[in-house]
Amino acid sequence: MKLLSVAVPCYNSAGYMSRAIDTLLSGGDIMEIIIVNDGSKDDTEKIALEYRKRYPDIVRVISQENGGHGEAVNTGLANATGLYFKVVDSDDWVNEKALQEVLNKLKELIADGNSPDLFLANYVYEKVGVKRKKVINYNWALPKNQIFTWDDIMHFRQSQNILMHSAIYRTKLLKDCGLKLPKHTFYVDNIFVYQPLPYVKTLYYMDVNLYRYFIGRSDQSVNEQVMIGRIDQQIRVTMLMIEAHDLSQIKCKKLRNYMIKYLSMMMVVCSVFLIKEGSDESLAKKEELWNNLKSYNKWLYKKIRSQILGRSMNMPGKFGRRVVEMGYNIARKIYGFN
Repeated sequence: MKLLSVAVPCYNSAGYMSRAIDTLLSGGDIMEIIIVNDGSKDDTEKIALEYRKRYPDIVRVISQENGGHGEAVNTGLANATGLYFKVVDSDDWVNEKALQEVLNKLKELIADGNSPDLFLANYVYEKVGVKRKKVINYNWALPKNQIFTWDDIMHFRQSQNILMHSAIYRTKLLKDCGLKLPKHTFYVDNIFVYQPLPYVKTLYYMDVNLYRYFIGRSDQSVNEQVMIGRIDQQIRVTMLMIEAHDLSQIKCKKLRNYMIKYLSMMMVVCSVFLIKEGSDESLAKKEELWNNLKSYNKWLYKKIRSQILGRSMNMPGKFGRRVVEMGYNIARKIYGFN
């Protein structure tokens, strides 16, 4: 069995996918790289097949009709044979030295019989034109270099949410919890790092800068104008997350509070972009979103509204706009757009 399966969703990725694959190949034959060609119309499949020919024991290629990023992740997971599973987008890459450190640590933990359900490492915003790259770590939020549980977590800053870039799951856990991302929908990476959490019992955090998150293409899903144009998909993902669990039934208070915090951020992101778009239709959608949350789960609605950003999304006047701008700045820190 392979140690780590990495799904690389590709859609018209011919111009940049090689960097992602080359850095992953540094992990050697304990890795399984699953290139998912999601209905590309360029040379993506050709490049992928060349890698498979050169590295038949490491690289697998699966071509499918276009289903979107989530369906490509689903395909990667369904075909993964490794003990652990990670997603690396085709325009991103990993640090080769950090990858080797992570793989060595996973081997050590498995040998000791202490392999965690969720392994976490840092990620770096590789933003075009920015010399000093921003590193997202989990210092002061998570214990380092030890197996721990949700009861051991500390205070997460606003920028320290667990994202797809930082997460390596036990493959069996993802399959057993029934994770299935929606087709033709952006922002499903939020579901990937939310829905499985109650099934995670043990975690491990290694303070290394593994994932390099590229920011700079104008068509990226985290670009501000793109996010405003796709706000309906952001709302859909937010509601799917809300419906995924009854958080009032989660016994671990720290996990429950973290998941409430994450949903609060999703609600704020939706609200901020609807307010920034500014049309009567968008403002009506914002009201509808909050009303839907209230109708679905009053307990959760009150929890989210009790937090300062959640409480202030409907405030009128200059103060309300200042708070919206604050929410926008927090969202920029987390999503890295513009």
